[in-house]
Amino acid sequence: MEPFTRYTAIAAPFDQANVDTDQIMPARFMRRPRDERYATYGFHDQRYTPEGAKRPDFILNQPPFDAAGILVAGRNFGVGSSREAAVYALLAMGHRCVVAPSFGDIFFSNALKNGLLPVRLPESTVNALRQAVATSPGTTLSVDLERQELTGPDGTAHQFAIPGFARECLLRGLDEIGLTLTLAPDIAAFEARRDAAR
Repeated sequence: MEPFTRYTAIAAPFDQANVDTDQIMPARFMRRPRDERYATYGFHDQRYTPEGAKRPDFILNQPPFDAAGILVAGRNFGVGSSREAAVYALLAMGHRCVVAPSFGDIFFSNALKNGLLPVRLPESTVNALRQAVATSPGTTLSVDLERQELTGPDGTAHQFAIPGFARECLLRGLDEIGLTLTLAPDIAAFEARRDAAR
């Protein structure tokens, strides 16, 4: 997992509220391998017609929002089933951060474990940010995880909170397995002492 420290990217306004994980990652793609096609599965039924053509009215198909690294979404983003593949799809599409007033609990946890930063801010703040990036396409937002600040296009810094353990893992670019592997020398030393004591 790539460390997340500071990140600046084009932000896309995503107005929908209550976006569920089935919208993000339709169930029929769940058994597909995590390869280069994964980016096409994200929001698939909203992005493409049944014939496979891109829908021009879908925000993430429109330049420059098709290159966005940050989504500014509505409340309750990622509600629904507990599919980790929804996070994989967003990452494959190039998104490293989602800003919203609230998230589905399991989605929030899955995002943190996989390197996608979910930033919770007050709804009025998110609405203002979404309006700003919609009005000026190509606008960037900056996220500083060390300081837990998101800086808007007007230079205002907005504080957000991330659980300490998850923040440390993101800063170091480690998932829970990776974190355990950093302790491998200590584990081996413990096992050697235990074997000697026997």
